[in-house]
Amino acid sequence: MKQENDFYVRLSEKGISRRDFMKFCTTLTATIGLSSSFIPKVAEVFAAPTQRPPVIWLHLGECTGCTEGSIRTMYPWIDELVLEVLDLAYHETLMAASGHQAEDVLNAAVKKHNGKFICVVEGAIATKYNGAYGKVGGKTFLEIAKDICPKALAVISLGTCAAYGGVQAAKPNPGGYKGVGDALGIKPVNIPGCPPNPINLVGTIVNYLLLGKLPECDDIGRPLFAYGATIHDKCPRRSHYDNDEFVLQFGSKEAEMGYCLYMMGCKGPDTYNNCPIAKFNDGTSWPIEAGHPCIGCSEPNFWDKMSPFFVSSE
Repeated sequence: MKQENDFYVRLSEKGISRRDFMKFCTTLTATIGLSSSFIPKVAEVFAAPTQRPPVIWLHLGECTGCTEGSIRTMYPWIDELVLEVLDLAYHETLMAASGHQAEDVLNAAVKKHNGKFICVVEGAIATKYNGAYGKVGGKTFLEIAKDICPKALAVISLGTCAAYGGVQAAKPNPGGYKGVGDALGIKPVNIPGCPPNPINLVGTIVNYLLLGKLPECDDIGRPLFAYGATIHDKCPRRSHYDNDEFVLQFGSKEAEMGYCLYMMGCKGPDTYNNCPIAKFNDGTSWPIEAGHPCIGCSEPNFWDKMSPFFVSSE
């Protein structure tokens, strides 16, 4: 009880009321597909966690954009998530150590938590020429991943690069970059996006802490709570474009240009993600709401399959 009270005191000091926090828990509970009866239990995961699963976060072939997106989580903030909900044993970007000291921390963490840690992988893995196209500390990405991922309790591929290779795997792909699952022959939980919405990572972790298991996934490893429907299925612009009366009244040109962005190259009908529901920046907006067509960044091979990203309306 004291730990829970202290948590709400810290929220208050940051200008966040208990009511606002419970609103977030309600949103998160709905996002991961649980009934409203789980809202208090989800709140307890953050307010008074009974366990702190160790996390080892690897950076391979990536731009660190997925970390940048993740540290912008709200309720919990990254300090709450790292210091009180999770035991972040290794993370190159957030930790103070560097060089040989950082490598020592990684090796010690893997040894201490062997078989018990969650491995979050950010970035694709080069596979050609024995992985020579990417190295950290004198070891190739492939060597690092082969050494550490099999020792994890579970592997989460965060971002499209880690999930499916991303832009690194675009043609001609001289380094032979692949997603973690393809490169290692394993089945990680894939949370694609460029970058992915941080609520999908938090939701995956909460699912594990609350239910003792990782979320149910589709046939390419994506959690169904976040990737079970297409962008177009949930897009608020869709109703106008699909409405025959609207087209008759205003004309198909206006319907295409003013509402649904499909004719401008939007890949929403072919892209599975919860962007229209979760949005970004604490639910403020998302690309289509800002007037930009979806480029399909959470789909496998999106860079080759979805391009060109823009289509002339003339």
